[in-house]
Amino acid sequence: MPRIVTLTLALVAAGVAQGQGSILLKPARVFDGVSMECHSDWVVVVKGERIESVGPSADIQVPSGARVIDLPRATLLPGLIEAHSHLYLHPYNETSWDDQVLKESFTLRVCRATQHARATLQAGFTTIRDLGTEGAGYSDVGIKKAIDQGIIPGPRMLVVTRAIVATGSYAPRRTDYAYPVPQGAEEASGDSLIRVVRDQIGHGADWIKIYADTPWGPTGKAQPTFSIEEIKLIVETAKSAGCPVAAHAVSKEGMRRATLGGVATIEHGDEGDLEVFRLMAKHGVALCPTLAVGEAMSRYRGWKPNVDPEPAVIKSKRASFKEALEAGVTIANGSDVGVFPHGTEARELELLVEFGMKPAQALLSATSVNAKVLRLEQRLGTIKPGLLADLVAVEGDPTHDIKALRQVRLVMKGGVVFQESSYK
Repeated sequence: MPRIVTLTLALVAAGVAQGQGSILLKPARVFDGVSMECHSDWVVVVKGERIESVGPSADIQVPSGARVIDLPRATLLPGLIEAHSHLYLHPYNETSWDDQVLKESFTLRVCRATQHARATLQAGFTTIRDLGTEGAGYSDVGIKKAIDQGIIPGPRMLVVTRAIVATGSYAPRRTDYAYPVPQGAEEASGDSLIRVVRDQIGHGADWIKIYADTPWGPTGKAQPTFSIEEIKLIVETAKSAGCPVAAHAVSKEGMRRATLGGVATIEHGDEGDLEVFRLMAKHGVALCPTLAVGEAMSRYRGWKPNVDPEPAVIKSKRASFKEALEAGVTIANGSDVGVFPHGTEARELELLVEFGMKPAQALLSATSVNAKVLRLEQRLGTIKPGLLADLVAVEGDPTHDIKALRQVRLVMKGGVVFQESSYK
C-alpha cells in the first residue's frame, strides 16, 4: 500500500534546492491536458522549475544523475486548476457565512486560510483563482505572497481581493441588524466603480470580481444589480491594467447583462437557459458552474443522497448544465470550495461527469481549459517542454474513473515535490 509523506515546511525549503536538478517521472500513463486519451509508457523529465521533455520512454534522453520517481499504476496529469475558490471561508455547517464575516477575527481567518492553502495543494490543485476574501480585505494578496516566497506551502494564486457589489445589495443584510455591519465585499455604483476597480488593482488584484445579481429588494430573489453600462465601465477600467472580470450571476438577466458587459467568466449560472448560454458562447464567456456548492448546501439542509429524492435546486442545476453543454459554452472547473471543505475540490470534477461530461472532458476543464480561461496557458495547464513543472500523479486512471483524483500520490509545483507516496 502507498504511504503518503507530506512534506514539512523545512522539507519544502529543501525541495526548492532539489528543484534545481533533474527529475525523471515514470508513471503508468500520462494525461497531457491536450489529448482525450492517456499515453502509456511515457515519461517526463523535469529540470529546475520546468518540464524539459515528455514522450515515449524509448525516445527520451535522461540527464545523468537525475532523480527517478517511479509511479506504478499512477496517471501523471498537469497540476489541477480550481477556478472558484474561497480560502477565507470554511464549511457553512461549521459556522454560518454571517458569523464568519462578523465574529471571526482577522487573525483567525488568516490562520485558517493558511491551512486551507496547504490542503488544496495536497489535493493536487496547484493553481487557484480565489474569488473574494468575504470581509477579510486584501489579505489574499498576503497569502499569495507568502506562498510565492516559500514561507508557506500552497497553490499558485490569482486573487480578486474584496470583490465589488452594488451599493446596498450584499450582506450581511442591514435589515437583520440594529447597527451598521461590515460588508462581505466592497460597495460601489456609477462612476465610483472606476475608483474602486483601480483601488483593488492597486492593492494587488489579478482579476476583478463583481456581483451581477444577488437576492435583494422586496422579492428576496436574485435580481440584477449593475446595469450593462456599469459592467462595461468596470470591464474597460480593469482592461487597462490587464485584469479580466469575473461575474457572479445566477439569474438569466444577470447573466445576460454580464455577458453583454464584457466579462470573461460567469460564476454559477443557475438559472441559465439555452438562449443565454448561446449568447455566452457567442461572446466567448466561460461558465464556472460550481456544481459542488449546490450539493453541499443541500446536504447541510438535511438532504441524504441515495435516500431522499433529489432536491429541486439540484434537478434544476442538472437541467441548466445540460443546456450549457448543448450550447457549446466553455466549461471552467470551479467549485466554490470554502462552502465545503478545502482539499475536497475533486468533488466538482466528479459532478461534472455525473451531470453529463466525459471524464476526459472534465480533466481538460481542470487543466488546459482553465489555463486558457485564466490567461495562463503560456505557463501551465498541459504537459509539454518549457512549461512550469506543475504536475500531479493519482492512483488509477481518471479518464475511466474520475474518482481516481481522490488518490493523490504525488504533487509537484514548479519542479518542487510537495507531496509524495512511496511503496513498502
